Amino acid sequence: LVLLTIPIALKIPSEFMPALNEKTILYMPTAVPGMSLDTAVQTMQKQNQVIKALPEVAHVYGKAGRATTATDPAPVNMFETVITLKPESNWRDGMTYEKIVAELNGKLTIPGMPNIWWMPIQTRIEMLSTGVRTPVGIKVLGSNLAEIEKTAIDIESALRKLPETKSAFAERIGSGSFIDIDIQRKVAALYGLNIADIQSVIETAVGGSPVSMAIEGRERYAISVRYAQDFRNNIDSLAGLVIATPTGQEVSLGQIATISVVSDAQMIQSENGKMLGFVFVDVSKEIGLSEYVDAAKKVVAENVTFPSGLTIEWSGQFEALESAKQTLIYVIPVALALIVFILYINTKSMIEVMIIFLAVPFSLIGAFWLLWFLDYKMSVATWVGILALAGLDAETGVIMLLYLTKSYGDRVQAGIRPTLIMLQEAIHEGAVQRIRPKLMTVVATLLGLLPVMWSTGTGSEVMKRIAAPMVGGIVTSGLLELLVYPAIFALWKEREIRNAGTAS
Repeated sequence: LVLLTIPIALKIPSEFMPALNEKTILYMPTAVPGMSLDTAVQTMQKQNQVIKALPEVAHVYGKAGRATTATDPAPVNMFETVITLKPESNWRDGMTYEKIVAELNGKLTIPGMPNIWWMPIQTRIEMLSTGVRTPVGIKVLGSNLAEIEKTAIDIESALRKLPETKSAFAERIGSGSFIDIDIQRKVAALYGLNIADIQSVIETAVGGSPVSMAIEGRERYAISVRYAQDFRNNIDSLAGLVIATPTGQEVSLGQIATISVVSDAQMIQSENGKMLGFVFVDVSKEIGLSEYVDAAKKVVAENVTFPSGLTIEWSGQFEALESAKQTLIYVIPVALALIVFILYINTKSMIEVMIIFLAVPFSLIGAFWLLWFLDYKMSVATWVGILALAGLDAETGVIMLLYLTKSYGDRVQAGIRPTLIMLQEAIHEGAVQRIRPKLMTVVATLLGLLPVMWSTGTGSEVMKRIAAPMVGGIVTSGLLELLVYPAIFALWKEREIRNAGTAS
């Protein structure tokens, strides 16, 4: 049974933590940089109309760009739409959260805007910790923005070849549009102008200059003055800006400067002293993060050529998963060693400890089969459940071995000579006639965990992953302890009896 369980255990995909159902959906499409504010608002309103038309949606609230805070440096082309759902009792028959997301994903197919569906709170936490708002993110690190952007786009194209990739989007770092005013210093000097004078006029005319303060109670508002929209909304208008010279003459900006539209980085990000570009990847739910990243690394290595000095790092939830794995590598052996140590202190026999510890592989049979049956992924939550299961295994194993050794020891203390017949009688009493307390221990623990498996609401997703391996493991360990422990105990004591020469 243990050998048959190994292939099943290897088939279970992995994840960091199961997504909590926050009763809301966060829709985060990203367009190519350069989108105007008016276009962004119109696009977002159309998206909101499509989303609101779904019967399960209560209301929709969308945001394009950044709020008035330095903690949210989002460009105009990044949308964040919070979708609040109605109570599940008002949903259509057979509708689930996954079906709602799939239906919305099919209706919102805007070219150049890959869809990302997530949870509001979880997204904020992950963006603060890793800077990535998708399950898998790739950080492209280097010293040349053009190389970073090209490599990121190549990675995006490569990852789209994987069928498990729901969406992949590389940041277009250098796609921001800017008006570049190149002041001709020699020409400006002929008119007696210096750079500061010219830049002061440009700042006032285009950006605005504060001239006074409006006071409303304790509130203060700056009053700024700048040119009207018609005098600054295109290059020709900017070229006509009038600048007064020290001699009283008037000269236009176009006479002393070259004005053009250039493309450059809209926002430069850095990490560990290097400039940074992101590739955001949304992954199909049918595959685990580790399995996807392994496949993605092969595809990237085969299809992408990396310039010298440029490196990539795999981030997002995958980064947290790998960190958790490194922790579990130490936690699991330490926890098992502590169980062995406590059992040895109690029994003073390493053989008894090893017999009791056989409950662990017995329980893993049920744990992995139930995880596979429920279509749960291996996560930190499931490993916590497996660690707790190891403690329960020791508890139930101790009870079985306690009755067996007590029944056998009582006969030896009563002066009965150890024989195979006496051993069989002792095992019958310790295993068969004491079955009720052992079943009570298993059933009491099982009944305490079963309500968790039927729980609903936010947080139940994690609790179910913790309880599932414990429920499945207790069932198989309880059955196998009743069936296998007596036989193992018999083999152990038979050997002692034969060595003592009292087998007959």
